[in-house]
Amino acid sequence: MKKFPLILSLALLLCAMLAIAGCMSNSAPETKAPSTSGKAATLNLKDGFGRDVTVPVPLERVVCSGSGCLRYLVYLGGQDLVVGVDSIEKKDQAIEGRPYALAWGAQFKSLPLIGEFRGKDDPEKIIGIGPQVVLKTGTTGQPSATNAGEADKLQEKTGIPVVAFPYGSLRNDAEKAEMYGGLRLMGQAIGKQDRAEDLIAYIEAMIADLEKRTGDIPEAEQKRVYVGGVSLSGAHGIISTEPAYPPFLWVHAKNVAAGLGTEHADIAREALVDWDPEYLFIDVGTLQMDNQGAVGELKDDPALKGLSAVKEGRVYGVLPYNFYNTNYESVFADAYFVGKVLYPDRFADIDPVQKADEIYTFFVGKPVFSQMNSQYGGFAFSQIPV
Repeated sequence: MKKFPLILSLALLLCAMLAIAGCMSNSAPETKAPSTSGKAATLNLKDGFGRDVTVPVPLERVVCSGSGCLRYLVYLGGQDLVVGVDSIEKKDQAIEGRPYALAWGAQFKSLPLIGEFRGKDDPEKIIGIGPQVVLKTGTTGQPSATNAGEADKLQEKTGIPVVAFPYGSLRNDAEKAEMYGGLRLMGQAIGKQDRAEDLIAYIEAMIADLEKRTGDIPEAEQKRVYVGGVSLSGAHGIISTEPAYPPFLWVHAKNVAAGLGTEHADIAREALVDWDPEYLFIDVGTLQMDNQGAVGELKDDPALKGLSAVKEGRVYGVLPYNFYNTNYESVFADAYFVGKVLYPDRFADIDPVQKADEIYTFFVGKPVFSQMNSQYGGFAFSQIPV
C-alpha cells in the first residue's frame, strides 16, 4: 500500500513532462532533413548559344558586355542593376545618338570600367567589380559579334556566369527571333519577364499599325524613295544606304536601293542619279562629317543637284539609329515620320515628334527627341533646304 504514492508521484511527473513537451512542440520547428532554403537561390538558363548557365537570383549586380547589351538592359528597366560599363559609356561624345545614353548616361559614366567597347572585356577589372553575372552580346553578322567560345572563355577567366546571346535585328524573321529571344533571356535572368513580353508586344503593335495604315496602297501609288548618309560605325556620305531600310518596308515605300542585300551598302553615285527617287531622306548623323556630309554633297554636286527630289524640295531628315548597334526606338520614330511625309492622309492623326517621345518614353523611360534633335541642328523630322 505504501508503494501507491510513489507510483502516483511518478505518473504525475510523467504527465507533467509530456505536457511540457507538448507545449514546446507548438513553439519550435520540427526537426527535418537539412534544407537548401538557407542557400542562395539559383536559376538555370540556356543562353542564346545553347550554353547551360546557372545564375544567382535575384540579380542585384550585373555588367553588360558588347555593343547594344546595355541598351537592352535599359529597355527592360534594369539600369539600376549595372555596376560597371565598357569604355564607350564613359566617353564624352561630341554628338550622342543613343537614346538610352541620353536618358541614363550620367549614371553610367560614374561606374567602374569593365574593358573596351565592342566586347573587349578585361577579366581582372570585372573580377574587381564583382558582378553576379555578365550579360554579353554583339552585332549579328559583324566581326565584333560574340559567340559561345568567347562566352566560355570569359566565364572561365572570371569565375562569373556569362549569359550570352546574339543581338538580332528586325530585318528578317530569323534575326527578329534572335532579338526577341535575347530580350526574353535577359528578362528571365533579371526577373523582368513581363516587361520583356510587354516590349515585344509594343514592337509588334507598331509594326501592325504601320501595316494597317499603308498595306493596301497599290504598288503603282507607292512612293519611290532613297535614304542616304546612313550611319554605320560613324558618319557617312550620300552613297551610304540600307537596301532593307525598315521604315520604308513598314510603310510600303519603294526603296530604289532594294535588291542590294539586307544590310548596309555603298552605292555608286551614278546609280542614285539614274534612280532619281521622288523623295530623299537623309540620316542626319551625316552632319558630323566635313561640309555636312550628304547635305553638302546635295548642295555642291551638279549631278545630285539635278535630282527631282532636290529640285522640288522633297529632302527630309531622319534620325540616325545605328550607333553602337541598332537603337530600335529611333527606327520606329523614323518610320512614323516617313509615313507622315509620304502618305499624310494615312497618318493624319500622327504628330511625329509626339509619337517619337511616346516611343522613347516606352523604350528608355524618358522623352528625349528634342535632346537628340538639338544635336543635329534640328534637321531631324523636317525638310532640309538644299
